[in-house]
Amino acid sequence: MIRYGFDWTYLVFILPCAILSLVCQIKVQSNFSKYSQIPNSRRMTGAQAAEYVLRHNGVTGVVIEHVAGNLTDHFDPRTNVIRLSDSVYGSASVAAIGVAAHEAGHAVQHANGYIPNKIRSAILPVANIGSKLSWILIILGFIFYARIGTILLNIGIILFSASVLFTVATLPVEFDASRRALRCFRETNLIVGEEYNGAKKVLQAAAMTYVASAITAIMQLLRLIFISRRRN
Repeated sequence: MIRYGFDWTYLVFILPCAILSLVCQIKVQSNFSKYSQIPNSRRMTGAQAAEYVLRHNGVTGVVIEHVAGNLTDHFDPRTNVIRLSDSVYGSASVAAIGVAAHEAGHAVQHANGYIPNKIRSAILPVANIGSKLSWILIILGFIFYARIGTILLNIGIILFSASVLFTVATLPVEFDASRRALRCFRETNLIVGEEYNGAKKVLQAAAMTYVASAITAIMQLLRLIFISRRRN
């Protein structure tokens, strides 16, 4: 007979991370919504801001495209394309040029061979395999309570570790992209004063979501290790 009981590890490892992630997401939405209502004095759109950052850093050959959705902005290093969302591409708000400049920062990283970005890219294939297979093996490990179950669980944890490592490796890449964007603003006076502070707040809030994701992944890994050791 299978016995079910309250799993206190959720309270210790998972619940605080869930609250942190929720707070960070609310902060991102709040800041982006606030500064999306404030136009920048240059009336520069997100697409124009991304192009501006690229030119300032001497980067050419990067395509800037529109992509549907809200905050779906990203840089694709495989095609060397910056994709900006509905609320960024054609918007002349403070939030839009902050987000667009951040994505341009990723393109500059790629062009300049930024080492942490290369490390992150090297981890990606293993992390993809880990994210797809780890939970299957972990669930099977919980189902089978003999030695085979322990083996499957431990292999799943090892694969999950690759995903955690990728999440942690993402942090310096994201922080550096924002740093490059803000540095361009300061060096060129593209935006100053409250506009600069607003863009900075948007990028800082976005960065904290990556911190929350890393903390959540680490705590999930620690929980799995704890459960595995307790079971053994």
